[in-house]
Amino acid sequence: MQTIKIHLWSILAGLGILLPSCVAQPTGLVKNKSYDRTLSALLDRKEVPVIGVEELFTSNWEQKVLLDTRSREEYEISHIPGAIWVGYESFDPSAVGDLDRNKKVVVYCSVGYRSEKIGKQLQDLGFKKVINLYGSIFEWANRSYPLIDMKGDTVNQVHAYNRMWGQWIDNKEIEKKY
Repeated sequence: MQTIKIHLWSILAGLGILLPSCVAQPTGLVKNKSYDRTLSALLDRKEVPVIGVEELFTSNWEQKVLLDTRSREEYEISHIPGAIWVGYESFDPSAVGDLDRNKKVVVYCSVGYRSEKIGKQLQDLGFKKVINLYGSIFEWANRSYPLIDMKGDTVNQVHAYNRMWGQWIDNKEIEKKY
C-alpha cells in the first residue's frame, strides 16, 4: 500500500496535479509555491512536526542528530554534512539503538514523505523530539546549503529520486543524478 501511495503521489506531482487549495495550504517553508502546495498535501505534519530548511540551517543544525532516510545510493551521491544514513525500506531500529531518545532528531529524505514515516517509527521507539525536514534535501539544495559526498567533499549534486520528483530541484547549480 505504501508503494502504491508513493507512486500515485509521484504521478500527481509529475503532472502538476494538486489537491484543492482548501486542503493543500502552503506553509511558506519552501520557496517554490507549487512545491510547497504539493508537500502540504503530501505530508501529514500532525504526528511528526516539521522544520524548514532555513530555520534548521540557522539554528546550530550541526548539534542536532540528522538522519537520512533515503536509499543508500541517494545518500552516497550527497547528503547533509553530519547526517547518519538509516534508510527507508531497509530501516532497522537497531541502527538508532545507541542514540539519545531525548535529543532533537531531524529526519529527512528527498521531499519529506519517507522521512515522515521513519519519524513516526522513531516516535514509536521512544524518541521524544523528532522533527521532519520540510522540503528535505531538495529544498536544502535549492537554498545552496552545503552537501557532501561519502569522502566528505563538498558537492553540487543530488539524487533526484526520479524525474517527476526531480522537477522540484530548481537550483541551476545543482546537478540532478538518477
